[in-house]
Amino acid sequence: MRLLYILLLLLFPLFVKAQEDSTLIHKNKVWINSSLQALYHNGYVFPTNDFLRGTNIEATRINAFQTFSLKFSTQTTGDKLWQQLYKYPNWGIGVSVIDFHNPEEIGVPLAFYGFFNASFKRWQKVSFNYEMGFGATFNWKSFNPVNNKYNIAIGAGVSFQIDAGLNLQYNLTNRIELVSGFSLTHFSNGALKKPNFGINTIAPEVGLKYNFYDRPAFHKQEVPIFIKKNEWLFSAFGGAKNVIFDSVNIDIREKYEGVFFPVFGISTTYNRQISYKSKIGAGMTFSYDGSVNAQIAVDNNELDPVDSPMSDKIQISIYPSYELVIDKLSVIIQPAFYIYRKSFKDQSPVFHQRIGIKYHISDNIFAGITLRDYSFHVSDFIEWTLGYRIRHH
Repeated sequence: MRLLYILLLLLFPLFVKAQEDSTLIHKNKVWINSSLQALYHNGYVFPTNDFLRGTNIEATRINAFQTFSLKFSTQTTGDKLWQQLYKYPNWGIGVSVIDFHNPEEIGVPLAFYGFFNASFKRWQKVSFNYEMGFGATFNWKSFNPVNNKYNIAIGAGVSFQIDAGLNLQYNLTNRIELVSGFSLTHFSNGALKKPNFGINTIAPEVGLKYNFYDRPAFHKQEVPIFIKKNEWLFSAFGGAKNVIFDSVNIDIREKYEGVFFPVFGISTTYNRQISYKSKIGAGMTFSYDGSVNAQIAVDNNELDPVDSPMSDKIQISIYPSYELVIDKLSVIIQPAFYIYRKSFKDQSPVFHQRIGIKYHISDNIFAGITLRDYSFHVSDFIEWTLGYRIRHH
């Protein structure tokens, strides 16, 4: 399981690489346009599960948290067209210490992530921005059936973090900026280890940003007329789901280790790129979910999966698709619906959500990570994807 998180972290250099011009930008340019910012968040935890609603040691709702963050970023100046189109964004890496005011059951998580911050509008001293971040969070006190039995929110010591927000940046001096805004954050391990009901937060933020450079001169070039393009995407994915069988009578530690089942499948999506930034389309996924109608047997205090018909585990879904294009990197949002699957007790809803990131290794080959969830906050599983693109005008 830890290997999956390591693979996630390895995507961050790809995020950075996607923002660089491989022939024009050198290391000194990055340092010349670098910044360091310190931020403080103090906000609200949504009560999305019993643990957060008060089923815990203190018998108290966990509805507040605070975060201390440091971010290192690089400011783009328009060396590539996409930088101008996104109004000269900055991007970088960050580290955060998160305090849920319950270290006994949640711990004090430490987050590492990559982020992308771009402007809606720039004025002489003020910019109104949106920000997206994606990373990994460590040092949780996760669920343990013996000594941390109430924490059904986080099932593993490591989780994913997805973040989105809005902020204002105001130039106090030539190099110091005041930052204020708010952000929404989702913590989950993507059902790699259960229980995993996740934690969702919203918080205002305030901080200071120091630029190691004087205010840059942004390069501006004429934007060519965009020629709309069509593409077919074909991809294969794999992953795993952890299932806990509460009814079995075995050692409690062994019971809550659960059983891991494979998930895999193929997807195809037809997109039309309508601008430099946006693609819209529709697609279909054919998947195998080994956890569906799963049966187990107990052998020497261990759980062994029992074979069940493959047809029980086949699922077909369709979805409209939106893709936000940032050079070689894309953010993908796909509200999806199952159009075929066998009916079983306690199934996830027909309507589910797919959100992910995709990076083009070459013009036609891409890799990505997609989180499949439902009810907008419960993770189903993670798709680790490799695909091929066919483009035509």
